[in-house]
Amino acid sequence: MQKWTQLFYKNTGLNPYVWLVFFILPFYYISQYSELWTMITGIVMILVFFACYLLASITRGWQVYMWIGLLIAISITMTIVYDYAYFSLFLAFFIGSIKNRAGFISLYLIHLVTMFMTVNYAVINRSTLLLSQLPFVFISLVASILLPINMYNKNKREQLEDQLESANKRLDELVKMEERQRIARDLHDTLGQKLSLIGLKTDLAKRLLRINPDQAESELNDLRQTATTALKEVREMVTTMRGTQLVDELHRAEQILRAASITYVFEGNPKLQDTSQLNENVMGMCLKEAVTNVVKHSQATVCRIRLDETPSDNLLSVQDNGVGIERTMSKDRRGTGILGMKERLEFVNGCLDIQSGADQDGTTLVIRVPKLTRKPMKEEET
Repeated sequence: MQKWTQLFYKNTGLNPYVWLVFFILPFYYISQYSELWTMITGIVMILVFFACYLLASITRGWQVYMWIGLLIAISITMTIVYDYAYFSLFLAFFIGSIKNRAGFISLYLIHLVTMFMTVNYAVINRSTLLLSQLPFVFISLVASILLPINMYNKNKREQLEDQLESANKRLDELVKMEERQRIARDLHDTLGQKLSLIGLKTDLAKRLLRINPDQAESELNDLRQTATTALKEVREMVTTMRGTQLVDELHRAEQILRAASITYVFEGNPKLQDTSQLNENVMGMCLKEAVTNVVKHSQATVCRIRLDETPSDNLLSVQDNGVGIERTMSKDRRGTGILGMKERLEFVNGCLDIQSGADQDGTTLVIRVPKLTRKPMKEEET
């Protein structure tokens, strides 16, 4: 349940309710006059000031400035006719709540100019009642100068804090969304590779069941081992989200390619140098996706994986002699996983180059991931 102060602020603000506390004060000044008509006129002006103040608090747009103009006119009249200069405090408090910068500056200057001119006019005319309370009038003048600025800055700070809070909430949502997408991609790549291997080994075991039962039993044992490994990897990924080394991914790629009767050829050193764990994980996940695409879509008989190094980058190429990526993408534009690979590589400032066409057989994917930046060694003094 909300507090009553929060409820009032949400609806109309505290301004009208602050005025209610001091509502009795102007009637004291009206009672100083003996003429009945003067007293009635003063009471009517007080009631009109209160009504305009309330309307200015609950309206929006140009109507706010209209009501404030009426409030300034009533404040001037009350100061000159009834020696009551304290409506300026409530005007100062309300003007400070104006959010528009141009509107605030305009009303602030108009209010100060009219207030100084009105008080000076009353002092020049030697208004007895106003002169008797001159120290309080001076305090009101100082408050009218400082209070709007303080209120305006306070409201601006609260507005910026609200915007910052909204931005932080939005950022948290984006981070959570990105994390969900990343976990979904990792699960898809991990399970996709293992399930493809399970499917291939199942088909192979079915074919060998009558021809070579011993070989079929061996394939079923491999099938069970693959399922156990997949379950273990999923558990480890979900619970600890740990990374894997590229050497392990190369070993799994060899397994799935050979199970699909695709010749596996590797060139280069599988152990990366000067590469962060994150970059190695990205390369491993991209290798998973690339090999899965070769098995599912390429219709290749040979898959060649090569790992090269330059002074600034690690290059991983996956080449097959299949039908080419154009034909596979025309059949299944979303199944190749190219977009997911590019998204991962962009996260680590890497890139993906696809080479395929009439001048070559199959498709070659070149995955480029930067190494760690090292400071140059100082030259030895001679």
